[in-house]
Amino acid sequence: MGSKSIARLVLSLLMCLGVGVLESLVTRPEIATWYASLAKPSWTPPPLAFPIVWTNLYVLMGISFWRLWDRTPSSPARTKAMTWFLVQLALNALWSPVFFGWHGIRLALIIIAALLVAVAMTMVTASRVDRLAAWFLAPYLIWVAYASTINAGVVAMN
Repeated sequence: MGSKSIARLVLSLLMCLGVGVLESLVTRPEIATWYASLAKPSWTPPPLAFPIVWTNLYVLMGISFWRLWDRTPSSPARTKAMTWFLVQLALNALWSPVFFGWHGIRLALIIIAALLVAVAMTMVTASRVDRLAAWFLAPYLIWVAYASTINAGVVAMN
């Protein structure tokens, strides 16, 4: 792997992990206070699980983006996959400030539903240029689907 490829990998990882760091700045102060006061579905994992899971997901996302950026030739299909990736990442970055920062649980449910669609579209478009890049997003898709049920449960119970 050349220095250009390594730089792209590092930038891809920093981009995704950076979103996670920014989200944690909004989320962390609300965990022991507002979030703890919410009624939550019985299948909600303990708060400690979230940073562990998300760190791993952000690394997989970074690798996926790097593969699209570095391992596939430039083409309209690659551009479409990378665009969908950035759309889903923006929706991901928006969810925590809405849910935790603004306590907008209903709006957050709409955002996470859009995120679920955007992750699926990212996988579909990525699979056309790099199947492995798409598969790196499979755990993320599963987690977002699961998180959607928690968000929906919070809306229903509060």
